[in-house]
Amino acid sequence: MISEPSPDCAICPRLHAFLAEWREKEPHWHNAPVPPFLPVGGDESVELLIVGLAPGLRGANRTGRPFTGDYAGDLLYRTLGDFGFARGKFEARPDDSLELTGAAIVNAVRCVPPENKPTGAEINHCRQFLTPVIRRFPNLRAIVTLGTIAHQSTIRALGQPVSKYPFGHGRVGMIDDIRIFSSYHCSRYNTNTGVLTEEMFRDVFRAARAFLDEGVRE
Repeated sequence: MISEPSPDCAICPRLHAFLAEWREKEPHWHNAPVPPFLPVGGDESVELLIVGLAPGLRGANRTGRPFTGDYAGDLLYRTLGDFGFARGKFEARPDDSLELTGAAIVNAVRCVPPENKPTGAEINHCRQFLTPVIRRFPNLRAIVTLGTIAHQSTIRALGQPVSKYPFGHGRVGMIDDIRIFSSYHCSRYNTNTGVLTEEMFRDVFRAARAFLDEGVRE
């Protein structure tokens, strides 16, 4: 199984063509599959994995780091810092001082899709990269899925039917030894429309933090 897509991955023709257009328009942007954001402690330190939808056009597609460069990152990284999963200052660029601690972030779809809407085939194709990311962390104990697509792709990557683990904000499930926490995506649209409030979002990470802390032995 291939663990990471190539910088010029062409598995999904529509996404490949869309990236080619933006390489012409903005040659200094990342404009390639966005790799996972890993913590300073390496793979063995990861207890929490956050799975998002896909890179934002002017966010991660521009900067090359998940949730960096758009509003969703402002809320996500502020929340991660408050619950001990990140440190340093988030300044919406990959060379800021932000570091993850005990957590990693990846998108279910690695390339930016037009209108932020990947097709079912594109989601399925990219799962070949999501599955090994989940498997690479030997001490992974919790996953936070952001939105329906990320949630369903994660459940399938873990070899389970989505009917058994339906998406719902605040839902919690267990697959093998991994606790799954579901949240609405922290997009500007969801927060502006009231689908997701900051406190609702924080509640999910508060629950994940409490679950991980339960396993800590003094």
